[in-house]
Amino acid sequence: MSNPINPKAKVIVAMSGGVDSSVAALLLLRQGLRVLGATLDTGYGPGPEQAARVCRALGIPHRVVDIRADFENLAVADFVQSYLSGRTPNPCVACNERVKFPAFLPLLAESGAEYFATGHYVRRDRLGSRYVLRQALDKAKDQSYFLYRLSQDILFRCLFPLGDLTKAEVRALAAEAGLPSAGQKDSYDVCFISSGDYRELLRERAAGQLTPGEIADGTGRVLGFHQGLANYTLGQRRGLKIALGYPAYVVGLDHAANRLTLGARDLLCQREALLEEVNSQALAELTSPLSGQMKIRYKSPAASGEIRPEPGRAGLYRLSFCQPAWGMTPGQSAVCYQGDLLVLGGVIREVLAANAPEHE
Repeated sequence: MSNPINPKAKVIVAMSGGVDSSVAALLLLRQGLRVLGATLDTGYGPGPEQAARVCRALGIPHRVVDIRADFENLAVADFVQSYLSGRTPNPCVACNERVKFPAFLPLLAESGAEYFATGHYVRRDRLGSRYVLRQALDKAKDQSYFLYRLSQDILFRCLFPLGDLTKAEVRALAAEAGLPSAGQKDSYDVCFISSGDYRELLRERAAGQLTPGEIADGTGRVLGFHQGLANYTLGQRRGLKIALGYPAYVVGLDHAANRLTLGARDLLCQREALLEEVNSQALAELTSPLSGQMKIRYKSPAASGEIRPEPGRAGLYRLSFCQPAWGMTPGQSAVCYQGDLLVLGGVIREVLAANAPEHE
């Protein structure tokens, strides 16, 4: 953790019942802080029983906070609508900003706690008057990508005890302390999609909006029929069931014509995109070109590029890669790093074709 904190401070720890949040609470207790556990009930995933067991083992109070309505309206419904509108959302980015982290602010006021902590692998730091995030020591587990939208008000109150630890060290600490979560497996799925396939959620929530239409190649030749564009994402290869004599990918989703276009992989390699909803933790405002290492997916390798304000279009920024990037998709988050510092991030609004003209 960066920045000294009051050694007698009261801290609320977001307790999922997993090993990461368990060890976050353990480490704060060992620092002598007054720790309370809180589990956010979203209506999905495991219940709060495991978190309650961990809190009993640690000897700290535990409470459950019902956030089901906000989670349903601001996370799940938004996820479904994004796919229906042709975007590929990252639900964890949106949920952290709109639902989970803000849910702790009223708890701080109620309990008199000064901070809340989570088991995310990331480090908080301070640059001048601004709170920023740096990548975790364990780069394989770093979760800063999911937290780029957190505001200064939130970061001021956040603690991330695991930022300087590896996952192996966290598991060893849990085992040494005899915590019930020590051997629990990591979860990599979206918490509200139990099957791992978002299409099941779409069929459940929006079956009437999944309209069949044509599948075509780049010349317009009809190859077959799809069962709703929301069932497909740009860059998808699996499940197409159409042979073109070469590896075919989804390269276009035309919602006006309700048509899906297939083509070769290199058609998905582009250098530029427009970003919206940009949030900068390290800068008060981006007014000039910013160079850095860009990530367009959590697991994608970072690549050199630049972000600059789009002339005459307030709120829009142009992301330019030094080399073509594969699979940029509207709705994804693009995040910029300089070294281990997370500078800013935004949502891809539009992928620009090669040699696209500057907007006037």
